[in-house]
Amino acid sequence: MQRMRHCGAYTEGVSSAPVSSPAAPLHQLLRAAADAVQAVRQGRSLNEALARCPQALRPGAQSLSFLTLRRLGAVQALLKVLVPKKPQPKIEGLLLVSLALLWPDAAPPYAEHTVVDQAVKAVKEKSSSGFVNAVLRRFLRERDGLVAGLAGDLVAVHNHPAWWIAQLRRDWPDEWEALLAANNEHPPMTLRPRVSADAYVQRLQDEAGIAAHVVSQGGHQAVALDRAVPVDKLPGFAQGEVSVQDLAAQLAAPLLLNHGDPLPQGARVLDACSAPGGKTAHLLELRPDLDLIALDSDATRLVRVSENLARLHLQAETKAADARDVKAWHDGRPFDAILLDAPCSASGIVRRHPDARWLRRAEDIPRLAEIQAGLLDALWPLLKAGGRVVYATCSVFKEEGAHQIDAFLQRHGDAQAQDVAGITGHLLPLADNGPAAAESASAPTGPSVLDGFYYALLVKSR
Repeated sequence: MQRMRHCGAYTEGVSSAPVSSPAAPLHQLLRAAADAVQAVRQGRSLNEALARCPQALRPGAQSLSFLTLRRLGAVQALLKVLVPKKPQPKIEGLLLVSLALLWPDAAPPYAEHTVVDQAVKAVKEKSSSGFVNAVLRRFLRERDGLVAGLAGDLVAVHNHPAWWIAQLRRDWPDEWEALLAANNEHPPMTLRPRVSADAYVQRLQDEAGIAAHVVSQGGHQAVALDRAVPVDKLPGFAQGEVSVQDLAAQLAAPLLLNHGDPLPQGARVLDACSAPGGKTAHLLELRPDLDLIALDSDATRLVRVSENLARLHLQAETKAADARDVKAWHDGRPFDAILLDAPCSASGIVRRHPDARWLRRAEDIPRLAEIQAGLLDALWPLLKAGGRVVYATCSVFKEEGAHQIDAFLQRHGDAQAQDVAGITGHLLPLADNGPAAAESASAPTGPSVLDGFYYALLVKSR
């Protein structure tokens, strides 16, 4: 089953670095970011929008887009105050990005006069340059009062859609504000080395001068960088000695393989919804003997799985099919274990991909829950007696996690959920629900290293 937009690929992607001073002129970056932000507001993913951006501008445009999308609720509300009549789309996008850069910030990425000057320069229609200049300068003159005036607007304060805020308030009445704040933080860059985490931390320092520390959750250790770097700077990356994967996503493979009865040699395992292949690879790193099928409904995304496996010198059978259409892909032989990383809202990885919150709609959640239930019901009969399924979503919404599994257990009397401390249940991207231990005394403080996730371990009675 193909993941819905903003799911698995994001979970295992490289985190975005904060806005920096790029080599490209700021006025060019402002135009590119404005186009990308407007594309998201029209319903297209940021990845898709940035793919159309010239390569030289892409890193800087991405940084500006991330910043704007993390402040989009506020700057959209602000623009309505400053400009009651909706401006032309390109001017609107430019103003949104510029206002996000001028928003009160303890460490602004650019000087105020630079932002205004470059925003005016970015206007291609000279007749609009005076308008842009006037709007931005008015904001700077009246900034304190204008910002204070938005205090009663929850969307502006928390920079999430109203329905999303309401959903979190229902699901997490004590944590909803902390979750919304965490979504606006920069995510960590976390690694899955094929040697011990301690050994790779030392290698990073010795070979590349990269500061990192060990983090752990549920007995599994990973490496978190103190600062994100390009993957080609990681020692051994090209040789398949390390992968980039969030700590929460790294829990899937050990949960499936290491809990319950030991899987037999050559165990038959299915990774449903496998693209882009991070969890597929992790399974094979832990157990190279597995007879593993990597399934995904999108043949194009399966190419990514094959590419990732090739870099890591691993092999698996790949199949393109909807996992629910069992007759189209299954050969009749049962599985010892199944990993179902189901399509979901991606509500747990918003800090990593801030466009997700603006692309989702409230009606998406019950529709996704129906798909998740269909996948669980279709795959459960393919499991051997005594076998197990790991159900995972990168979501903090209970409809896609705890409520989904409660309903599944009601439908299937031969299923039992097993708890594994530190892994199963909802993992929240909060400091008090993050790694059980940071092995380095120099580890930075702040938000959790974990993305938001949900895991269930389901065992089939014999």
